[in-house]
Amino acid sequence: MNLKKFLPFAIAIIVFAIASVLYFNPVLSGKQIKQSDITQFIGMSKDVKEYRAEKGEEPYWLDNAFSGMPAYQVSAYYPNDFVRYVDKVIRFLPRPADYLFLYFLSFFLLLTALKVDWKLAILGSLSFGFSTYLIIIFGAGHNAKAHAIGYMPMVIAGVIYIFRKRYLFGFILTALAMALEVYSNHPQMTYYLGFCLLILVIVEGVEAFKSRTLPVFFKQSAILVAAMLIGIGANSTRLLAMKEYADYSTRGKSELTINPDGTSKEKSTGLDKEYITEYSYGIAETFNLMIPRFMGGGTVEELEEDSNFYQVLEQNAGKSVAKEYSSQVLTYWGKQPIVEAPAYIGVIVFFLFFLGIFLVKGRLKYWLVAATIFSIVLSWGKNFSIITDFFIDYIPLYNKFRAVSSIQVIAELCVPLLGILALKEFFSSENSSEEKENAVKKAFYIVGGISLLFLLFGSSLFAFEGLRDAQYQQLPELIDALIADRKSMLFNDSLRSLLLVLVVAGMLWFYLKGKLKQVPMLIVLGGLIIFDLVSIDANYVNKEDFTSARRVQKPFTATKADTEILKDKGHYRVVNFSVSPMQDGRTSYFHNSIGGYHAAKMKRYQELFDYQIAKNNMEVLNMLNTKYFIISDEQFQENPEANGNAWFVNSLKKVSSANEEIIALDSLNTKSEAVINSNEFNLKADVFQKDSIATINLVKKDLTELIYEASTTSEQFAVFSEIYYKDGWNAYIDGESVPYYRVNYVLRGIEVPAGKHKITFKYEPSVIKTGSSLSLICYALLLIIPIGWFVIKKKKN
Repeated sequence: MNLKKFLPFAIAIIVFAIASVLYFNPVLSGKQIKQSDITQFIGMSKDVKEYRAEKGEEPYWLDNAFSGMPAYQVSAYYPNDFVRYVDKVIRFLPRPADYLFLYFLSFFLLLTALKVDWKLAILGSLSFGFSTYLIIIFGAGHNAKAHAIGYMPMVIAGVIYIFRKRYLFGFILTALAMALEVYSNHPQMTYYLGFCLLILVIVEGVEAFKSRTLPVFFKQSAILVAAMLIGIGANSTRLLAMKEYADYSTRGKSELTINPDGTSKEKSTGLDKEYITEYSYGIAETFNLMIPRFMGGGTVEELEEDSNFYQVLEQNAGKSVAKEYSSQVLTYWGKQPIVEAPAYIGVIVFFLFFLGIFLVKGRLKYWLVAATIFSIVLSWGKNFSIITDFFIDYIPLYNKFRAVSSIQVIAELCVPLLGILALKEFFSSENSSEEKENAVKKAFYIVGGISLLFLLFGSSLFAFEGLRDAQYQQLPELIDALIADRKSMLFNDSLRSLLLVLVVAGMLWFYLKGKLKQVPMLIVLGGLIIFDLVSIDANYVNKEDFTSARRVQKPFTATKADTEILKDKGHYRVVNFSVSPMQDGRTSYFHNSIGGYHAAKMKRYQELFDYQIAKNNMEVLNMLNTKYFIISDEQFQENPEANGNAWFVNSLKKVSSANEEIIALDSLNTKSEAVINSNEFNLKADVFQKDSIATINLVKKDLTELIYEASTTSEQFAVFSEIYYKDGWNAYIDGESVPYYRVNYVLRGIEVPAGKHKITFKYEPSVIKTGSSLSLICYALLLIIPIGWFVIKKKKN
């Protein structure tokens, strides 16, 4: 009996492993997927990885990007992070097949919690995992996002068990799954999961109120909250470090009330509204959830020789030019800046979703429909600003995340879930044939009707003009040809969707009439769903995205400029003006760069770049110890005016606001003067006797410790070309702890008494020790509570 009970799980695991490896089959030959974000990550994390390998400990600070920053959101391993080993067991396949397997397994657990037959659960899991958006994020390298999405269904499964009065198992699964979810380290996806769970709890609460079972609901909610808190608490170190850094990052508030051009702006407590909503889904674009290339597919698509675009180019520029330019055509005509691919959920899956609307009864349907509508409406962002602005202004933490379109992950989960529940009800004898027939008809009328509408009239409903069409203006007829191709895409994919819905609706109809058996129908249905999704997925992530493991792990080759600069074994920084410095992880692979690549840079440093470095303020570059400017792969320029690692200034310019701090840098001679905010830092002296023979030199440097030797005949004020970060860096003079100050908007300064002294900065983040203790307590509770629960229950029995 036990074998029969666990056999479906074994079959499911085998099916999921095979499906994952087959789709990403290049991993079988040792190849790895090329991912742009991961390539940048390799550059950013090199300092930390080398330190970890050399010393066997975590630095929690890096120096090779943005003149230094905490490593918490780049690469960090934390003490007592035991959930990491559970995650490794689950994701045992080569990347990215491991994430795809996680999608499947997690969704299977959710469907099992909903008492769906294991065969349907396997079908549903494949429908969820092959959803196009969940596949295309691998191409961009959004591994943390995929990781977090993968654990979402598992968390919901635990919650479902609690609401179904499987309290002990539900508690364990919820706590463990939540620990894994938070461990994945993508706060935005976890935040969106919170919305999905909140809607579920509200629906359960309303049902409890109606049925007068509120005491039971409150008990369930208490168990749920306890499990969630333990799961979250198991990641205390990660979360406390994240919270600490978030206040300093671009996600935190800015004190500036002026723009770089001097115009006024409001104080911000998070990201700018324009930045948050830059990637807003178009309202009409929503239809590409069921018609894949409704708006032209991805930003660029390859067009065949029979396309209008190709033929016009061939006529005007020849076959070779036509072939070259047709390989990457700007087919997307929506309003988002860049789209890797349409977020296609699948027309068959959507048909089943609507079948569920008319066939599934009860609170699960209300939850899934409400959550789907909620996510789609919020994904519209600035295109439906009345709702988006409300959430940005009033809902906690909503303004900490950008790319509002990604909230559609809720719909990516809810649509296939209701679709499989629809099939469960369709095969149930508890529903009459008449109910099933009516549900099939209504679902077909809606999804088939939408497909037919755009098939017949789509070409006349829109202008089909894209944001980047001006790039083809030198050949105006090329734009007309491109618009014609966009219309063809909409027509062809509308026809494709209509035919698939027609076939599936027909199969369900024949089943109801007794002309088709359940098992053959499920096999064909599963095949059609996989064909529908995978045939679209493969256009955007396929074997061409894979390369040798060596090229992935060592993606950068030193240029002539890099090689020459690396001959200098001193301590200095580099700026690469041949690229956008603040979007460049490559330079950090070879040098200590003043730029870098990260979505959550330190806010003050980003402001320093926007207000000063972007205006070519050489004094600011000098104070960051920028010794080399890379002009191109072949050329670089040495900067003899760089201030060095540390220097003494003659005076402090005291200001009283962040505005005055940043403006003072416009004309500041950083070698002789420093600016300090007197409202935050109280120093009695602001003028120091000039000592022409005073010296201060860096004698030791690694990521967590800097040692300087200073010699002066009178008290001096030293400025260091290191980023000020008070929650971690501590200063010592001759072993005694001393205060240090933020000067020049981002740097460190310290008062140095007369004489010879050793000045030491140590990175000693207390948040790691505090978080580690809390994590250990939560892991202990995760073990003790279930054991105690089990013992007490056994004694009662």
